[in-house]
Amino acid sequence: MPLRAATDEERRRFKEGDALFEAIVRESDGLGPLYIRDSCAACHAADGRGPGLVTKAVLAAPDLAEQLLPYGPTERPYAVAGATKPLLAPQHEAVSTTVRQPPAVFGRGYMEAVAESELLRLEAAARGRTGSIRGRLHRLKNGQIGRFGTKARLATLREFTADALSGDMGITTPDLPNEPPGPEGLVDDKKPGVDFNAEQVNLITDYIRLLEIPERLPESARGRELFAKATCDQCHVPSLRTAPDFMVKALAGIDAPVYTDMMLHDMGEAFSDGQTEENAGPREYRTPPLLGLRFMATLLHDGRARTVEEAILAHGEPDSEARDSVAAFRALSEEERRELVRFVEAL
Repeated sequence: MPLRAATDEERRRFKEGDALFEAIVRESDGLGPLYIRDSCAACHAADGRGPGLVTKAVLAAPDLAEQLLPYGPTERPYAVAGATKPLLAPQHEAVSTTVRQPPAVFGRGYMEAVAESELLRLEAAARGRTGSIRGRLHRLKNGQIGRFGTKARLATLREFTADALSGDMGITTPDLPNEPPGPEGLVDDKKPGVDFNAEQVNLITDYIRLLEIPERLPESARGRELFAKATCDQCHVPSLRTAPDFMVKALAGIDAPVYTDMMLHDMGEAFSDGQTEENAGPREYRTPPLLGLRFMATLLHDGRARTVEEAILAHGEPDSEARDSVAAFRALSEEERRELVRFVEAL
């Protein structure tokens, strides 16, 4: 659903962007030559998480990267538009694979709207903590602060959209006009030149930006208190103030209930996915927003957790920044743990 306070013009663009988001892209539209899924909705059904996923190659010997992974670590298992060789992880003793669940996309406009000063405030507060939780903002090479993606490597929803079109579907745009590289060296597809124009990218971006957070179940005051007692709210910050001049008036100058600090945290070796993205290392992950959690069948970046409690306990490895929070969770009574879990499940 669109933002409740969206204007008529925003609702019109939302509807047009929705159609593009749901549409199956064909070869004649520019699909491929290599791709992962053929529509945005194939990875974000009902704007949620999945069913599509991304497989990444993990290299145990970094010095072999150029030899074994010359086209990057991301598998693109389908080939069209003249391509015959999918991009798959090589069969080699130094290579393993990990999966990455796509994020839900509802409520992302709230995250984009958060004032940069809020993020800087949280980072400064993290430096002054005495417990295990620290965290840092992902400052990208272009000077911006990353907000989107598993490791916060993208700063805006426009970048998020163009990146997904390119990486997941092989759809070129004015933002990313070149096809992702592949083993056959193909530089175009069945639609010569740029596949999606700037307005198409803008419409999909506006659709995502204008998606409302799913209506939440009644909040338990006791659950919220326990959430704070276990210091879950140090990373999953319940609300952040948005910029007063944000482009969408309905999201400007409000308290955005995002439940994230958008910072990178070292989650320990058990969480390592072997991926380095910009300045984020294999053990670092951006705090995922707890938005629409009850609509997700699996949790954590790779879907390893099936329940909220499983996800919480997975944070507790001795080298994880979240270990103190998990210890505080374990110290709660059984009824208090159930109440905290119910609170998170209602978000």
